Amino acid sequence: MFTYLMLGTNDLPRAAAFYDPVMAALGHGRCITESDDLAHEIGWGRYADAGRAELALWLCKPFNGQSASPGNGTMAALAAATRAQVDAFHAAALAHGGRSEGAPGLRPHYGPDFYAAYVRDPDGNKLAAVCRAPG
Repeated sequence: MFTYLMLGTNDLPRAAAFYDPVMAALGHGRCITESDDLAHEIGWGRYADAGRAELALWLCKPFNGQSASPGNGTMAALAAATRAQVDAFHAAALAHGGRSEGAPGLRPHYGPDFYAAYVRDPDGNKLAAVCRAPG
């Protein structure tokens, strides 16, 4: 359904220092493109130039030049293959300037195997890591 997700940041180097270990905890590395430029945007996941094979999370300074701000009720939920990855995601986020919005654990109201953790990045964007594999 999605080709990519873009979140705003006011400080790309700070965002990189947060997202590199957080996304690595879920098995995702930096996207490599022909025009990789830390001054404008950075991404993690799969990506190919010319609009092919996109599936990534990108961070950028807003194109309109105004300050980035998180959306109320907006959250990006990232897939985790294991519960240990959810735990590592949460720990990496807290160790790199994020704050907890919900410690790792089962959320049975979403299903018997819904294991998730919730954090905010340094810009206030809300993220979740979710594993639906049986315990």
